[in-house]
Amino acid sequence: MTNLVIVESPAKAKTIEKYLGKDFTVRSSYGHIRDIQKKGMGIDLENGFLPNYEISADKKKNVAELRKLAKTAEAVWLATDEDREGEAIAWHLAEALKLDINTTKRIVFHEITKPAIQAAIAAPRTVDLDLVDAQQARRILDRIVGFELSPILWKKIRTGLSAGRVQSVAVRLIVEREREVEAFESNFVFRVQGELNLLDEAGKKVGVLDVKRTATFATEEEAVAFLEAVAKANLSVISLEEKPAKRTPKAPFTTSTLQQEASSKLGFSVKQTMMVAQRLYESGKITYMRTDSVNLSELAIEQAKNVISSDYGSEYSHSRRFKTKNADAQEAHEAIRPTDFSVENVTGERNEQRLYQLIWRRAIASQMADAQLKRTTVDVGIDLLPGDKFTAKGEVVIFDGFLKVYDFDTKDEGGLLPPMTVGQKLDVSELSARQSFSRPPARYNEASLVRTLEEMGIGRPSTYAPTIDTVQQRGYVVKEDREGKPREYRQITLNKGEVKAETLSEMAGSEKNKLFPTDIAGIVTNFLTKHFGDVLDYQFTAKVEDKFDVIAQGNMQWQEMLAEFYGQFHPKVVAAEDVSREEAGQARSLGNHPQSGKPMFVKIGRFGPYVQVGDGENDEKPTFASLMPGQKMDLITIEDALELFKLPREVGEMPETFKATAVDGSEFGIEKGQVIIAKQGPFGPYLEYGPKMFAPIKGFDPLSITLEESVALIENKIQADADKIVKTFVGTDVKILKGRWGPYITDMVTKKNAKIAKDEDALELSLEECQKRLDEAPEPKKRGRAAAKKAPAKKPAAKKTTAKKATTKKPATKKAAPKKAPAKKPATKSTTRKSPAKKTASE
Repeated sequence: MTNLVIVESPAKAKTIEKYLGKDFTVRSSYGHIRDIQKKGMGIDLENGFLPNYEISADKKKNVAELRKLAKTAEAVWLATDEDREGEAIAWHLAEALKLDINTTKRIVFHEITKPAIQAAIAAPRTVDLDLVDAQQARRILDRIVGFELSPILWKKIRTGLSAGRVQSVAVRLIVEREREVEAFESNFVFRVQGELNLLDEAGKKVGVLDVKRTATFATEEEAVAFLEAVAKANLSVISLEEKPAKRTPKAPFTTSTLQQEASSKLGFSVKQTMMVAQRLYESGKITYMRTDSVNLSELAIEQAKNVISSDYGSEYSHSRRFKTKNADAQEAHEAIRPTDFSVENVTGERNEQRLYQLIWRRAIASQMADAQLKRTTVDVGIDLLPGDKFTAKGEVVIFDGFLKVYDFDTKDEGGLLPPMTVGQKLDVSELSARQSFSRPPARYNEASLVRTLEEMGIGRPSTYAPTIDTVQQRGYVVKEDREGKPREYRQITLNKGEVKAETLSEMAGSEKNKLFPTDIAGIVTNFLTKHFGDVLDYQFTAKVEDKFDVIAQGNMQWQEMLAEFYGQFHPKVVAAEDVSREEAGQARSLGNHPQSGKPMFVKIGRFGPYVQVGDGENDEKPTFASLMPGQKMDLITIEDALELFKLPREVGEMPETFKATAVDGSEFGIEKGQVIIAKQGPFGPYLEYGPKMFAPIKGFDPLSITLEESVALIENKIQADADKIVKTFVGTDVKILKGRWGPYITDMVTKKNAKIAKDEDALELSLEECQKRLDEAPEPKKRGRAAAKKAPAKKPAAKKTTAKKATTKKPATKKAAPKKAPAKKPATKSTTRKSPAKKTASE
């Protein structure tokens, strides 16, 4: 073998291997091969913040194979992605494979096409150690923050919590927005709009005009008086203004704008967008998808010009060069675009086709001519109300330009207006003054959170998706839909000369795919903001990102930056040890129980917020009650808390026996006279109707659910349990059950599950085949209390040890060591990096 090319993903390897000759072998590293060791912090704070790297357990076999191939190759080419992460992976590969960092060839390409690959091979460089430094500084700083903050949260608030430089700031944004929503006080105005009939000289209707009164009314009385005056008035066109206008296409996609547009137009989550874009990139259909640049290469601009001129005509072509707003954009050199503009549609999975179409349209539109419009504004005067008027707006497209391929939002611009002249008469078809309520600030969805993070300079293209995924996985944020609540409003209508007022109802406050903070998110945010304000400060976080950019440009030593940060950060960690658990967890006193006089508190526990009666003094055990879904720790009152202690509540007895039979003959049921009890558990309210027999309460309040409603829920649960069984194997614990996504195999004892393909007939599967699949299936993940007990087993031990060391040493010594480290300034950058590599090699 002459040449070994190493890329990040196997899909990319297959594509690239097609473009290189028989002298090249392409293999994948499968992403990162090394990381800071998991045991302990893994960073030598005393000696320049040197990280101790280790090869990931799941990558050792792959690294061993790459070492063998590298030994027999005449040349090794590191072809990882072109961003900082990719540069770091290239450096880690060089270290792990014992390649000479000064001579090993490093190639990058923005797109996986034959010309791009061949151009990269023709112009190799070496690993950019400044980019490696920037990535390494980010990784080390984030490890320090997470490693030193998380144990504090475990000890002071709740086991299993985590903190992170970017994730905690994202959570703070969501928490603060939720508090703005809760503090918002709505007011209302009356808005007037409707239809006017356009009349000819004979008074005959010749058209309809949609109009609105720009100003609003503060009271219903004012709105009624206005409509009554209009009913008696003469209406006419007093102003007719037509002027040319244009619309200009937006720049091609960056990572964040793609995530936002895919969310609004395709309904994709941020994570889904990046996964689909990754597949399109690796198959050579689009350019690299992690970028904050809106620039297009000259080659791409010329290619787009040719395609536009050929398909739509030269008048549709208008070459543009967009400038990236972020002067420090380092992630890539070009916006996201198709690798071949002449390919309008691609084959493959449906979501890949949809996302490609979005990317193609946005990129091709950016190189097309402006849309030329004629914008018309009409003012309608009211003779009995001098100075008051109605307004109508409309647009006519004279030349569609880029609108040929890319729709532009045209809210509130109106449609095509009928022909009319100044002085022309009108009368009322129907007008209404509707009570309109002000809205609270909009909660974040994934796309708007990405936009805000980008605007504030927090994070970079490669961090948006994992950050949003992490805050949800950690239980700080939930993404969900919430139904609105009925709300009455007043509407006054003018129709056929009569003014009529009525009260109507609407659903208000519905939410779709919005991000809601959990109670624990508010508590952690308050704690971190109070004791680690710098870490959660928006400007500080953005400035840290800027410093990483400066390091990437070679204008700052990474150890110097870390020493400055740690010198300010670590003393606060030490000081936080003195904060009491009660203060950190923000236990709130509700007052005293009206009957017993015992103190009542609302607290946070392992399974969420709860109310406690009694303080445990005099060996008297306190009583507890979990909060209901939707109840907030900081809003709950003593009256709300007292209601919670009415559970468990006996709803009544089952009026009749109910049974359901499964296909295997097993029976599920409840006997007449069985007591039904409404309870509240860690995961929500439920009905208990026998030993280990439960039905979740959905859509009802456990404090007021009736016997009839409870019976219906229980019967539905029993029938669902029976319907779930597809097939059983007599004398075994193996069953085939019906799940959310179709039939699956399960072992009722071990709780292991195995998949069944969609095109398989579940009833045809034998016991032997089912058992084989169960044997090969992964062990089931622990959940609930079992997971909580298991999770902290190893990690806290390591963290506690570190915390003790930190607090027993004198703070002055701790602070001084890191600050001295940068002064040593290693002779060469490679020496600094190679030190931890030697440790890994010896392992």
